[in-house]
Amino acid sequence: MQSDPIADMLTRIRNGHQAGLKTVEMSHSKMKAEIARILKREGYIEEYVEEVDTKKTLKVSLKYYHGKKPCITGLRRVSSPGLRRYVVSTEVPRVLGGLGIAILTTSSGILTDREARKAKVGGELMCMVW
Repeated sequence: MQSDPIADMLTRIRNGHQAGLKTVEMSHSKMKAEIARILKREGYIEEYVEEVDTKKTLKVSLKYYHGKKPCITGLRRVSSPGLRRYVVSTEVPRVLGGLGIAILTTSSGILTDREARKAKVGGELMCMVW
Protein backbone atom coordinates (compact mmCIF):
# COMPACT_ATOMS: atom_id res chain seq x y z
CA MET A 1 0.00 0.00 0.00
CA GLN A 2 1.26 3.45 -0.91
CA SER A 3 0.94 6.22 1.63
CA ASP A 4 0.83 8.97 -1.04
CA PRO A 5 -0.12 7.78 -4.55
CA ILE A 6 0.05 11.30 -6.09
CA ALA A 7 3.64 11.77 -4.86
CA ASP A 8 4.43 8.33 -6.31
CA MET A 9 3.03 9.42 -9.71
CA LEU A 10 5.08 12.63 -9.72
CA THR A 11 8.22 10.73 -8.69
CA ARG A 12 7.74 8.19 -11.50
CA ILE A 13 7.43 11.02 -14.04
CA ARG A 14 10.50 12.81 -12.60
CA ASN A 15 12.57 9.59 -12.58
CA GLY A 16 11.41 8.70 -16.11
CA HIS A 17 12.63 12.05 -17.40
CA GLN A 18 16.00 11.63 -15.66
CA ALA A 19 16.41 8.16 -17.16
CA GLY A 20 15.33 9.34 -20.62
CA LEU A 21 12.37 6.95 -20.83
CA LYS A 22 9.61 7.38 -23.41
CA THR A 23 6.82 6.10 -21.15
CA VAL A 24 6.20 5.44 -17.48
CA GLU A 25 3.55 3.16 -16.04
CA MET A 26 1.69 3.36 -12.73
CA SER A 27 -1.46 2.15 -11.02
CA HIS A 28 -4.63 3.95 -12.06
CA SER A 29 -6.87 6.26 -10.04
CA LYS A 30 -9.33 8.97 -11.07
CA MET A 31 -7.15 11.69 -9.49
CA LYS A 32 -4.02 10.51 -11.34
CA ALA A 33 -5.96 10.41 -14.63
CA GLU A 34 -7.19 13.98 -14.06
CA ILE A 35 -3.66 15.21 -13.29
CA ALA A 36 -2.40 13.47 -16.45
CA ARG A 37 -5.24 15.10 -18.44
CA ILE A 38 -4.17 18.54 -17.20
CA LEU A 39 -0.48 17.83 -17.93
CA LYS A 40 -1.39 16.79 -21.49
CA ARG A 41 -3.65 19.80 -22.04
CA GLU A 42 -0.92 22.17 -20.81
CA GLY A 43 1.69 20.49 -23.05
CA TYR A 44 3.91 18.84 -20.44
CA ILE A 45 3.35 15.24 -21.61
CA GLU A 46 2.69 13.66 -25.01
CA GLU A 47 -0.19 11.34 -24.15
CA TYR A 48 -1.69 9.22 -21.40
CA VAL A 49 -3.56 5.94 -21.78
CA GLU A 50 -5.74 4.12 -19.26
CA GLU A 51 -5.14 0.39 -19.81
CA VAL A 52 -7.23 -2.43 -18.37
CA ASP A 53 -5.52 -5.80 -17.99
CA THR A 54 -5.90 -7.74 -14.75
CA LYS A 55 -5.76 -4.37 -13.00
CA LYS A 56 -6.14 -0.83 -14.33
CA THR A 57 -2.92 1.02 -15.14
CA LEU A 58 -2.07 4.50 -16.36
CA LYS A 59 0.63 4.80 -19.02
CA VAL A 60 2.11 8.29 -19.50
CA SER A 61 4.18 9.15 -22.61
CA LEU A 62 6.81 11.72 -21.67
CA LYS A 63 7.60 14.72 -23.86
CA TYR A 64 11.07 16.02 -24.73
CA TYR A 65 12.35 19.10 -26.60
CA HIS A 66 14.44 18.16 -29.64
CA GLY A 67 14.39 14.55 -28.45
CA LYS A 68 16.69 15.23 -25.46
CA LYS A 69 15.62 17.92 -22.99
CA PRO A 70 12.55 17.10 -20.86
CA CYS A 71 9.55 19.46 -21.06
CA ILE A 72 9.09 19.20 -17.29
CA THR A 73 12.07 20.81 -15.56
CA GLY A 74 10.48 20.85 -12.10
CA LEU A 75 7.73 18.86 -10.43
CA ARG A 76 6.94 19.33 -6.73
CA ARG A 77 4.27 17.93 -4.43
CA VAL A 78 2.98 20.71 -2.17
CA SER A 79 0.16 19.18 -0.12
CA SER A 80 0.81 15.80 1.44
CA PRO A 81 -1.35 13.43 3.53
CA GLY A 82 0.52 14.52 6.67
CA LEU A 83 0.32 18.25 5.94
CA ARG A 84 -2.47 19.51 3.71
CA ARG A 85 -2.01 22.93 2.08
CA TYR A 86 -5.17 24.88 1.33
CA VAL A 87 -5.37 28.26 -0.39
CA VAL A 88 -8.22 30.70 -0.88
CA SER A 89 -8.95 32.08 -4.34
CA THR A 90 -7.01 35.32 -3.73
CA GLU A 91 -3.87 33.44 -2.59
CA VAL A 92 -3.53 30.90 -5.44
CA PRO A 93 0.21 31.02 -6.26
CA ARG A 94 1.75 31.87 -9.63
CA VAL A 95 4.48 29.39 -10.59
CA LEU A 96 7.50 31.16 -12.13
CA GLY A 97 5.40 34.24 -12.83
CA GLY A 98 2.90 32.25 -14.91
CA LEU A 99 5.38 30.08 -16.85
CA GLY A 100 4.50 26.99 -14.79
CA ILE A 101 1.24 25.66 -13.40
CA ALA A 102 -0.14 24.77 -10.01
CA ILE A 103 -2.74 21.99 -9.82
CA LEU A 104 -5.52 22.35 -7.24
CA THR A 105 -8.41 20.18 -6.14
CA THR A 106 -11.43 22.40 -5.71
CA SER A 107 -15.16 22.02 -5.27
CA SER A 108 -15.35 22.51 -9.07
CA GLY A 109 -12.97 19.62 -9.74
CA ILE A 110 -9.24 19.53 -10.44
CA LEU A 111 -8.12 22.86 -11.92
CA THR A 112 -4.95 24.73 -12.83
CA ASP A 113 -4.04 27.92 -10.99
CA ARG A 114 -5.29 30.11 -13.86
CA GLU A 115 -8.64 28.32 -14.01
CA ALA A 116 -9.05 28.57 -10.22
CA ARG A 117 -8.31 32.31 -10.24
CA LYS A 118 -10.73 32.84 -13.12
CA ALA A 119 -13.48 30.85 -11.37
CA LYS A 120 -12.60 32.56 -8.05
CA VAL A 121 -12.32 29.26 -6.15
CA GLY A 122 -9.66 27.99 -3.76
CA GLY A 123 -8.82 24.49 -2.65
CA GLU A 124 -6.05 22.05 -1.83
CA LEU A 125 -2.79 22.87 -3.60
CA MET A 126 -1.70 19.46 -4.95
CA CYS A 127 1.47 20.13 -6.93
CA MET A 128 3.47 22.62 -9.00
CA VAL A 129 4.90 21.95 -12.45
CA TRP A 130 7.41 24.05 -14.38
